[in-house]
Amino acid sequence: MRFSLVDQILALEKGKSITAVKNLSLAEEYLQDHFPGFAVMPGVLMVESIVQAGAWLMRYTNDFEYSTILLKQTKAIRFNSFVTPGKQLKVSLSIQKWDGNLCTLKATSEVEGETAVSGRIVLEQFNLRDKTPSMAENDADRVKDLQSQFNQLWNPNRQTAS
Repeated sequence: MRFSLVDQILALEKGKSITAVKNLSLAEEYLQDHFPGFAVMPGVLMVESIVQAGAWLMRYTNDFEYSTILLKQTKAIRFNSFVTPGKQLKVSLSIQKWDGNLCTLKATSEVEGETAVSGRIVLEQFNLRDKTPSMAENDADRVKDLQSQFNQLWNPNRQTAS
């Protein structure tokens, strides 16, 4: 199963920050078991929404130069409140440090103005061809798909871009 945990990018500043949202619906399959009678977004998926938003910021900043961005490390992650169906998780990240292929981002996610989860993450970007040259075509296909997804999430005429 694949999770898309960013529904819309609200604000994007190249090389600096991103604000995105995830609208939690009771239709999300994972809520059927988490938890019966008290559906809440799993903490790991709250962190994944942060990772996905951070990856969009990195891709936008680097003009989609890399096909793959993965979570390398989490730091000081704090969970403060639940995200329940019908609520919107607003994710904000800012770049703290960028060292080669590693990017450290500070993140805060809120529900109705209350912090739900916060912390720092380190993301690593690379192309599959870096280790396996025969994967270059896969990189190109992946980047094309990502650009298409990005164009659905981000409309600079509707949001704030820098």
